[in-house]
Amino acid sequence: MMPAALVAGLAAIPRHLSSIGEIDAGLKASVSASGVPGVVAMAANAQSIIYEGSFGLRNRNMPEKMSTDTIFRIASMVKLLTSVAAMQLVEQGKLELDAPAETIDPTLSSELVLTGFDAKGAPQLRKPTKPFTLRNLLTHTSGFSYPLWDANVLRYFHCAHGNKALPRRPLVFDPNTRWAYGGSIDTVSRLVEIVGGQSIDRYFREHITGPLDMIDTDFNITEKQRAREANLHTRKPDGTLVAQPKEKLVVATSFSGGGGIYSTAPDYLKLLQALLNQGSLNGATILKPKTVALMSENQIGDIPAGIMKTTNPALSNDVDFFPGNRLRWGLGHMINLDPVTDGRKAGSLT
Repeated sequence: MMPAALVAGLAAIPRHLSSIGEIDAGLKASVSASGVPGVVAMAANAQSIIYEGSFGLRNRNMPEKMSTDTIFRIASMVKLLTSVAAMQLVEQGKLELDAPAETIDPTLSSELVLTGFDAKGAPQLRKPTKPFTLRNLLTHTSGFSYPLWDANVLRYFHCAHGNKALPRRPLVFDPNTRWAYGGSIDTVSRLVEIVGGQSIDRYFREHITGPLDMIDTDFNITEKQRAREANLHTRKPDGTLVAQPKEKLVVATSFSGGGGIYSTAPDYLKLLQALLNQGSLNGATILKPKTVALMSENQIGDIPAGIMKTTNPALSNDVDFFPGNRLRWGLGHMINLDPVTDGRKAGSLT
């Protein structure tokens, strides 16, 4: 699946004209070659926006051009918002990084580890060696894994469909022994709701998106905002991009901190700038400087991160963002430990 691209950068791009021109040319070339139907790109340092550009169309079959205020479904980019929310509650002493998560949500005590399948294909499950913590959830070392990048989880879901005797989802390893990208942050959002005493959408508005004036970031959008939304595009086997109809505009009443939110590039860049400014932006403070620093540190030691093999090539390629680069995880971010040739510095966050 390929949405029209939203790129929000934390890089300091040189301001001289040739560099800006090269960025523009590269993005235009990608659109012209049907790499993407359209793109919005922005970059900022702690003080100001230093690049913005929009190219192509919101829907390759319609005349509306991309613009910086284009609304996107930003999917898992909401995970950073949820991580910030959790760390706000850690600052307040309402959540603890290393306490068992089941002390906040007792239903989590029933999670089981999938060890394999028997000769008849039945899942084999056991209790984990220890309960997972908020730190495990924020760093994707809890044991949860998405079926799109885990063949065993996909197989388990086929077995569990309609079988009420099996848990809804399994762990695929004991907490803090491996890394896997999965529903950990969805679980974090539930902890935030329990401890924060309100739904995650309201929590975001009152404590993050509202203070930062992120006016286009929400789980629900209005009809007026809908007019600025980019269409999802899928790619046919021959490489041709096909625009898909926009989703039905139904007011959602239940939410997940792992996906399903809308935003714009300028909105999301406000969140990133707040982190670059040690937790504050334009008079609003969302985190303390020491918390921002902690989130940026490697929290998983020598456990490798960031590499996944797809179970459905029509929906995702295999994932290896920086081949040959050691990747780790902080409290909300992927960290490349090594510099990327002609690219980001060691310690950069994604």
